[in-house]
Amino acid sequence: MTTAAAVADSTPPGASGPQLLLVEDEESIGALVSAYLEQSGYRVAWVRSGEEALSTVESLRPRLVILDIGLPGQDGFDVCRRLRARSPVPVLMLTARDEEADRVAGLEVGADDYVTKPFSPRELAARVKAVLRRTDPVLSHTGRLQLGDIVLDPEAREVTVSGEPVELTGREFDLLAYLLKNAGIVVSRDQLLDRVWGLTYAGGTRTVDVHIAQLRRKLGRPEAIRTFRGSGYKAVRP
Repeated sequence: MTTAAAVADSTPPGASGPQLLLVEDEESIGALVSAYLEQSGYRVAWVRSGEEALSTVESLRPRLVILDIGLPGQDGFDVCRRLRARSPVPVLMLTARDEEADRVAGLEVGADDYVTKPFSPRELAARVKAVLRRTDPVLSHTGRLQLGDIVLDPEAREVTVSGEPVELTGREFDLLAYLLKNAGIVVSRDQLLDRVWGLTYAGGTRTVDVHIAQLRRKLGRPEAIRTFRGSGYKAVRP
């Protein structure tokens, strides 16, 4: 098994951008993706199994994990679930399956975005850039946002409810931040897709509904995000 240190040392010396972790067992895809992202300025560590990914995340602390679903042994869904239990790192899933059920399953275990094979390296790089832009604290709104006892700190990327920390995925955090910035205003699903996902997203508006349901469950405040049938969602002040 490749050690985390060896993986980190394999990064080309000329790359200086954010550190990414690629989890892909297919040699041809892994080599292509690594090379293209490195040419785009990222530092890429490439591992080939879920166990390597979990150990490498803890030691390398990457800015983003690009995770293939079809891994040997435990699949990407299991790996993503285990990642979520120990780290808030954003996860971009790769899959050869384009069924809505698979997309929803990936989102429910904590993935932030979803790219279906075959994809172009250019498309993947655009997705990576969009996720990193959304999760970069330097680019985030700098003031704290509050809705009742829900407090969101964009700079620290932390959320608390009644003073207790709540673990959210990167996408859930950005969705909550956008809703809180627009508290009292109904925002449509299409608007949320555009402003939070940042790209035309193949998952459609069902993706928004899944994330809203996850937010309500994790916050324990389902009444804080109200559904307006046919219109969208609104963060409601108590």
